[in-house]
Amino acid sequence: MRIVSWNINSVRTRLATLDAVNRALRPDVLCLQEIKCGEADFPAAAAEALGFPHRIMVTNKGHHGVAILAREAFQPGPTRVWCGKADGRHVAVTLASGTELHNFYVPSGGDVPDPEVNDKFAHKLAFLAEMAHWFAARARAAKQGRIVLVGDLNVAPLPEDVWSHKQLLTVVSHTPVEVAALARLQKSYGFIDAVRTYFPEGEKLYSWWSYRAHDWEATDRGRRLDHIWVSPALRPALQDADILKEARGFAKPSDHVPVVVDLAEAPVSARDTGNTAPRARPAAKGAAPRRAPPSAGRQGSRRP
Repeated sequence: MRIVSWNINSVRTRLATLDAVNRALRPDVLCLQEIKCGEADFPAAAAEALGFPHRIMVTNKGHHGVAILAREAFQPGPTRVWCGKADGRHVAVTLASGTELHNFYVPSGGDVPDPEVNDKFAHKLAFLAEMAHWFAARARAAKQGRIVLVGDLNVAPLPEDVWSHKQLLTVVSHTPVEVAALARLQKSYGFIDAVRTYFPEGEKLYSWWSYRAHDWEATDRGRRLDHIWVSPALRPALQDADILKEARGFAKPSDHVPVVVDLAEAPVSARDTGNTAPRARPAAKGAAPRRAPPSAGRQGSRRP
């Protein structure tokens, strides 16, 4: 099963780009952030034409907004309102495999990294703290389940996740207080950073490049703001992960690019899957040609 997470930055503006991403990755499940439209205005016919007859979304008067599109049916999951604001930042489903999938758009936090003077930054920290509290409570209440958490979390946690660790320490998205808040969230359920599992420590890895850059590829001043995490119960099912950097150069690009993870469709043992090797999946009868593994467009070197 291939899950893709992408901050599309307006789904109606980027239908052709969505088509290009779909052709490049052929996801089974596509999680979008910042769809920037109400449910009535969502391009449902276009999504169905791309092979996604099933969808669920949470919107907010034409800005923010998250959606999950899928090729197979799912059940609604524990979608919540966070920080008392119904602003279209979370939607959850339970997939046919029993895996619970959460799609988040964490507040960006504004420009000033001080919660005392910047309400947007205070909201971001409160949002991450509430997420951590909620997942920790679930971990305490029951046996750990099969959970995938994806989305634009708006934090680049590692020094290798930004173009300059030193210069960005005081810039919103990479400040120590945000990094610590994201670490608490990750620890709350023991989440595993699926993408970093497949890249060597120390390797630069980004999912966002500013529109302000005259030549984003030449300067390569990116940040890894978009993430896919899996719960410990899903660690043995991990098969591959990547970031589709080339999508930043597509026509009408988002400033974010898709993040990809491949999971075994049924629970398997760690002995069966090993550590990181991608595994081909047989094509269904009458299906389109088998998609390439995400490593075909990989940003850098994969972990051996």
